[in-house]
Amino acid sequence: MFKKLCYFVNYLYMLNISANMTFDLKGKDAQSSARAGVITTDHGVIETPIFMPVGTVASVKGVHQRELKNDINPDIILGNTYHLYLRPQIDVLEKAGGLHKFMNWDRNILTDSGGYQVYSLSSRRKIKEEGVKFKSHIDGSYHTFTPENVMEIQRSIGADIIMAFDECTPYPCDYNYAKRSMKMTHRWLDRCINHLEKVPFKYDYSQAFFPIVQGSCYKDLRKQSAEYIANAGAVGNAIGGLSVGEPAEEMYAMTEVVTAILPEDKPRYLMGVGTPINILENIALGVDMFDCVMPTRNARNGMLFTAHGSINIKNLKWRDDFSVLDEMGITWVDTDYSKAYVRHLFTVNERLAAQIATIHNLGFYMWLVREARKHILAGDFRSWKDKMVKQMDKRL
Repeated sequence: MFKKLCYFVNYLYMLNISANMTFDLKGKDAQSSARAGVITTDHGVIETPIFMPVGTVASVKGVHQRELKNDINPDIILGNTYHLYLRPQIDVLEKAGGLHKFMNWDRNILTDSGGYQVYSLSSRRKIKEEGVKFKSHIDGSYHTFTPENVMEIQRSIGADIIMAFDECTPYPCDYNYAKRSMKMTHRWLDRCINHLEKVPFKYDYSQAFFPIVQGSCYKDLRKQSAEYIANAGAVGNAIGGLSVGEPAEEMYAMTEVVTAILPEDKPRYLMGVGTPINILENIALGVDMFDCVMPTRNARNGMLFTAHGSINIKNLKWRDDFSVLDEMGITWVDTDYSKAYVRHLFTVNERLAAQIATIHNLGFYMWLVREARKHILAGDFRSWKDKMVKQMDKRL
């Protein structure tokens, strides 16, 4: 009898695909839909709203894990299923004991499902009901992603939060295509959930599963998709298919439609967004989690984000400006180096330039969401947000 009970408990544990993640709302803004919360997983606490630095191939480009932890200090980072599947490949990650151990990162990780990367391969992939056949951007070899094998791959990678396999539509997108795509994403979601029930956790911690709202820039489709996703009963939900070229106003309109429907007691993750202004405006609409390559990619091209606007550090005007990189001093690089010095590093193609700029930008993004959280809890988020949006909307 006891043995049977143990089997039953183990079965329930495996069935509950998101057993150990919790989300507690700690405060709401009276003049917007902004909220402050705490997500708790087996790898620790994530205070929301949060920005997640993108660590595509098991590294946040150009930043040591020690710097990431001590100087930038995110509660959670992102990994990419598509890229990790291709390199270093899943057998290596399994032998290492999962992505956390492989990259020596003991905090939270979220992996996206690879749907967006496959979407961006447009000429190298074929989408069918079964899944997506695609050609590797590395060596041209053919591979297939299905809802089932993507769930298995994400079990092996071992992130704390794993995403449903979805189809991301382009912008602009024909209504009928967007509708067909959305319905297929919903069918794929059901397949993801059914398969996860059969695939136990691979390591000694649980994984939370987030489905993804699609529907392009059509309000009725976004509404339908948000309702379908809300009914899935997952511990958190994501909004996908935005920040793919649509005007910011359309992004905000779609986010508003969706956040009005998604459950209030579950975290909401807006995928791939965005600029500092985009982030603040979407926090005001009730979004809790963000990721974007912008702070790291733009850093490598010499663009620095600050509380007073953006700086193209390559410009000639900084050639003999010996003031510190950013007087706010959020990270150590801001006060250790001058604008003139960092500009010089970029002009001579020194790799250190990208590293300094990346640490600065990620530090600023983390400061921004944490400052937003403070103002939500203090009750003056709306006025602070409006002031910051005006202040940051400048080229220095």
